[in-house]
Amino acid sequence: MRTFPILLLTFMWLALTPSKPTRVVFFGDSITQAGVSPGGYITRIGDMLKKQNLANEYELIGAGIGGNKIYDLFLRMDDDVLAKQPTITFVYVGVNDVWHKRTYGTGTDPDKFVKFYDAVIKKLQNAGSKVILCTPAVIGEKTDYSNDQDGDLQQYSKLIRDLAAKHQLPLCDLRKAFLDYNLKNNPNNAEKGILTTDRVHLNDTGNQLVADEMYKLMVAAK
Repeated sequence: MRTFPILLLTFMWLALTPSKPTRVVFFGDSITQAGVSPGGYITRIGDMLKKQNLANEYELIGAGIGGNKIYDLFLRMDDDVLAKQPTITFVYVGVNDVWHKRTYGTGTDPDKFVKFYDAVIKKLQNAGSKVILCTPAVIGEKTDYSNDQDGDLQQYSKLIRDLAAKHQLPLCDLRKAFLDYNLKNNPNNAEKGILTTDRVHLNDTGNQLVADEMYKLMVAAK
């Protein structure tokens, strides 16, 4: 019987063949674009993997472009995400969809936001990627809900939470995490400087908070 030796050799070959690392794409706007810089949240996730001797098991790819909204992500996802064949994709968007309503008179209406976001999710899933959704964190860090766009940010975060529930996807609820942190660490009701440099973009503490929240979900999703 030659079957057993052949099977044994096959198993030995498989055991010696290095497995491909879990490829994780972080898909978003300028917050994610800065995430690959020294001290950025993606770089910090990489550092956390090294400390756990897991660096060889993951490949981290930043796919953030400043100013992007949900429809920008949809339009560029073929080249910037799907072509990389990700195992896991974090979708971290929404700040500009809200922020640009006031700053530039643009933005994304809620119904269009949901339609484009839903299309992004389905396209990623059809390509075989696991998907993790993220709520937009803050546009201003005041804890008394007096930031100018708190209402819209709450609404769009709820839309993302609803999409996560609809598709049964993991949710990285950065909106909640940032609010909880500021309630404990922002006694003077400052609008920036606790987790952000300018009310939106992350400082060192903010980058670490995002890294901590995403790391847990990334490892669980592998």
